[in-house]
Amino acid sequence: MEKRSVAAGEVVFLTGLPAEKAVELIEPLAAARVPLVADLDETCLRTDSLIESVFVLARTKPLSLLKLPGWLLKGRAYLKQRLAEMAMPDIHMLPHRAEVVEFLRAQKQLGRSIILATAADERLAREVARDVGLFDAVIASDGKINMSGEHKRDRLVQMFGYRGFDYIGDSVRDTAVWSTARRALLATPSHRLAARVARVTPVEMISFSPSAGWQDYLHALRPLHWVKNGLVFVPLVAVHRIFEAELLVRASMAFVAFCLCASGLYLLNDLLDLPADRRHPHKKERMLASGRLSLAHALLMLPLLLVSAFGLACYLSMGFASVLAIYAVLMIAYSMRLKDIPLVDVLVLAVGYALRVAGGSAATGVQISAWLLTFCVFLFFSLALIKRYAELIVLEAEPTVKPVQARGYLAIDKVILVAQGIASGYLAVMVLALYTNTEISHRLYARHEYFWGICLLLLYWVSYLWIAVNRGRIQDDPVIFALSDRRSLWTIAAMGVFAVLAL
Repeated sequence: MEKRSVAAGEVVFLTGLPAEKAVELIEPLAAARVPLVADLDETCLRTDSLIESVFVLARTKPLSLLKLPGWLLKGRAYLKQRLAEMAMPDIHMLPHRAEVVEFLRAQKQLGRSIILATAADERLAREVARDVGLFDAVIASDGKINMSGEHKRDRLVQMFGYRGFDYIGDSVRDTAVWSTARRALLATPSHRLAARVARVTPVEMISFSPSAGWQDYLHALRPLHWVKNGLVFVPLVAVHRIFEAELLVRASMAFVAFCLCASGLYLLNDLLDLPADRRHPHKKERMLASGRLSLAHALLMLPLLLVSAFGLACYLSMGFASVLAIYAVLMIAYSMRLKDIPLVDVLVLAVGYALRVAGGSAATGVQISAWLLTFCVFLFFSLALIKRYAELIVLEAEPTVKPVQARGYLAIDKVILVAQGIASGYLAVMVLALYTNTEISHRLYARHEYFWGICLLLLYWVSYLWIAVNRGRIQDDPVIFALSDRRSLWTIAAMGVFAVLAL
């Protein structure tokens, strides 16, 4: 690669280059031996430590959230100090922006002083600095002064002089600092920010790694899980009214409302579960846990999704809106506390599935029988237990995760989970078999005896899923597994054929 000096104000794009290649291009900068100052949030880290702290507090001490407005009235620095005292994130698990850290390491090897200057609380900042092991000094908020914008600029000018340092940051809040820096280095900025900074100081490096794309945002909403919301169509299918246009439209709107609500709640769950997800061998790759998606963007998406969901729900009917509200409250309670209580967690998940069916009934005005709700609760209780059992199997295979524990369940609980899960699945089959001989079944299905074929296939499928999870083939959600498992798809299709024959 040809080496060259960089003219003042010129923007050089080094996206995706290894750190050593970047060093070759800015060798004159390193030769100056001026201190290199780096921001923390979204620069050295792929996350926002303030948002992380708030959700750690929500997860561990939810009632303390009521104190946040009072802390904020005393200033952002005081708020951050109190959060650092009560809800410090797991520093060792925070996702680093690897390209930035490697660049800083290369610069330190060239003899430069590396300074961490952040608006985060000094207690948190010093823990991160100790974990990274690169910084010669730490400048951070101290409970009185919020070390951001002009405050950070003034402190750096006081320490190193005007144009006496280089600064790497990521947001418009850093413009005041860049205006007094000798050179600006930008981590994953927008083109507008890059142009703005270039007007106040020479820019020598930009865009260490690509920003999140629309696929990342969609992935964070877990679209594969939307298939579960198809349960809102079950009441129409059960009474053979699925092809009535008006009812089908209403059920489809209920489906969309549940998808919006569920996606918002998934984001909330992922925000609350950041520390736990990062310790999990597979969940650590989730969009928020890995840092590929900004926590601030997730916070913006969450209310938009929930407001849209409940706006659509209220348009359908207040009855459906009430069911959706119960579902949302139950899932929030699940994310914050109930998921850590053994057996209560799986009962809540089973009720959540049943509420989707109830929601379909409320949206369309089609009554559902107690048989159908009972069947759903038993079947989905079994599937929820499969999910917990799968988590224990996955963690057992990880030598670094000791003791093996998943959501309050221990490895020694596996035998009990299997017994309860298989029993619940078989009870669902029994409920369906009893329903086959009821007057309701005889009235709705001219050849109701074909339901025995569904019973046998369901008995097989429940047994098959438990064998699959015991062999380690199911690693998370059994519903998602079924969508990609050929044997499950053929079994479900065969049950559909028997249901049509029973008409």
